[in-house]
Amino acid sequence: MFKAIFTNSFGILFSRILGFFRDLLTASILGANIYSDIFFIAFKLPNLFRRIFAEGAFTQVFIPAFAKSRHKGVLSANIFLIFISIVLIITLLVNLLPSLAAQAIAVGFDEKNIEIAAPFVAINFWYLPLIFAITFLSALLQYKHHFATSAFSTALLNLSLIFALLFSQDKSQVEIVYYLSWGVVIGGILQLLVHIIAIQRLGLSKLIVGGFKHLGTKAKLIQKETKEFRSQFFPAMWGNSTAQVSAFLDTFLASFLLTGSISYLYYANRIFQLPLALFAIATSIALFPRVARYIRNKDETKALEFLQKAFWFLAFLLTASAIGGFILANEITHLLFERGAFDAQDTANTTLVLQMYMIGLIPFGLQKLFVLWLYAKQMQGQAAKIATYSLLTYIIIALSLISPMGVSGLALASTVGGFVSFTLTIKVFGVKNFFDIIRSKNAVYLLVGAVAFTGLLFVFRDFIQAYI
Repeated sequence: MFKAIFTNSFGILFSRILGFFRDLLTASILGANIYSDIFFIAFKLPNLFRRIFAEGAFTQVFIPAFAKSRHKGVLSANIFLIFISIVLIITLLVNLLPSLAAQAIAVGFDEKNIEIAAPFVAINFWYLPLIFAITFLSALLQYKHHFATSAFSTALLNLSLIFALLFSQDKSQVEIVYYLSWGVVIGGILQLLVHIIAIQRLGLSKLIVGGFKHLGTKAKLIQKETKEFRSQFFPAMWGNSTAQVSAFLDTFLASFLLTGSISYLYYANRIFQLPLALFAIATSIALFPRVARYIRNKDETKALEFLQKAFWFLAFLLTASAIGGFILANEITHLLFERGAFDAQDTANTTLVLQMYMIGLIPFGLQKLFVLWLYAKQMQGQAAKIATYSLLTYIIIALSLISPMGVSGLALASTVGGFVSFTLTIKVFGVKNFFDIIRSKNAVYLLVGAVAFTGLLFVFRDFIQAYI
């Protein structure tokens, strides 16, 4: 299990380092203004789907269905054709009506800004069918216990965007956004190519080709399996997407605030997502196949044993990350972004947003772990209800805080939604099971370590500030 976790974590870390370099260039070249807002708006919706698909919804339903199926190739081909058809239709509609799509994402933009954003929304949306194909192939690779390709492939997207920025840095801001938008598409194509190569090397290409070849004659044999997959996928997708939908609504509401607010949310969320992806998501991806297998074999004791190990592994890492991210938020933002068009006021605004996000890092991260139990036990409906309650909480709090707190209030609302999601997930998982896990000497070590680490960071922060 830990080998898979470290493979995922290292791949994510490598990708995120490139991602931060990309964001550093973006902040320096574009800054935090209407053009950076427009690009983040254009990339927001396809990126939302990427996170929903790539962070588990599709895989968590597909892998169990694929493992149980007696006609794996045909089932895979059928599911792929259904989903890629829907995604392509949506993408074509967005390209036919880009202004309506841009207005739906950023209602707060005036007519002029909507007109500027529309072509970029259309270009970026072509990433959506590419990322679905990538996720489909990634699920097959995970079934074969191959994680490296998916973990490292996101680096190709970041490299594509970095080169787009380097090639366009002397051009106008509109041209830079064009380069970035096409960089997204090219990055998606590169990701797809490396997944196809991995599929061929692991001998899965014959299964996929055979599935398409026999789909017409054997479609009736997988009707029941396909129906079960669809019935479980949509609750799973909704259950996985609370944080992403909240982030999408953040952008929607931030479009009504001062220029640059969308960019402050983006830059802060990029920092917040690093420990979340590096530790929580990497762990959940590696843990899920094992937990699902033990539960399927009615060995919940063994499943809980693995869950407990992963819990303490995550608890220590997320606590350290949350404390460090909150205390050193200004220093981190200054180091990463304050140069070129990104000034001290942008740093101050981004810092406050980052601190509000960091408060929710622990519940967001641990919820990723415990929700696996629900999916392994095929409780997608319960997960969907939890996601709905969490989202409703976010909306109420966001509307309450947007006026007095501005953009930082949106981040705090997202954090409150994370706490609600974690609490309700634990209730379904079982309060007794949860207390059995935390009733450990590790809890004392965690508390003492957190206090000591907090003190050290305050001293370290004073040292850093003396040299900034």
